[in-house]
Amino acid sequence: MENWADTLIIQYEEGRKELHRMKEALGDSDFDIYDKKQLNSMISSMSYVLDWLKNGREPNALRGIDKNRPYQRNSIANMDIFASLDIYPEERKLSEEEKEAVVSFLMKLSPRERQCFILHHAYMMSYSEIAAQLGVGRSTVQKYIERAKSKIPCRADVMQIV
Repeated sequence: MENWADTLIIQYEEGRKELHRMKEALGDSDFDIYDKKQLNSMISSMSYVLDWLKNGREPNALRGIDKNRPYQRNSIANMDIFASLDIYPEERKLSEEEKEAVVSFLMKLSPRERQCFILHHAYMMSYSEIAAQLGVGRSTVQKYIERAKSKIPCRADVMQIV
């Protein structure tokens, strides 16, 4: 199933290929050299946009704001995962500090590791149920969860929560 971004990626890739064909068809005259420079600029711009669309973040941005993964942080902050962790009324509720520790741990996971980890541990879904929901293999889900567990910090307070 394609979404609008996938469709846009395909259109940009086709457009970039067409620009490459146009550039190859040009000769070595002064006008053609000028046209080649213009086409190179257009190809570069399209490659930049494609990289952004495929990765979901600004290409080559290695500054602090990108290191903190703002896109993932927003998706966690907007998820109401902590209410779902309070399923059993006899269990204690998480303090704000504990919630921050969990969010900090979840930020270290890839989006798919985080998704599998939360579905398995918070929603008590089996590997098979998660695999069916995500359209991947059971062993793939198991691998994501194992990777997530390997990233759990050794601090006792986080270990108890997670």
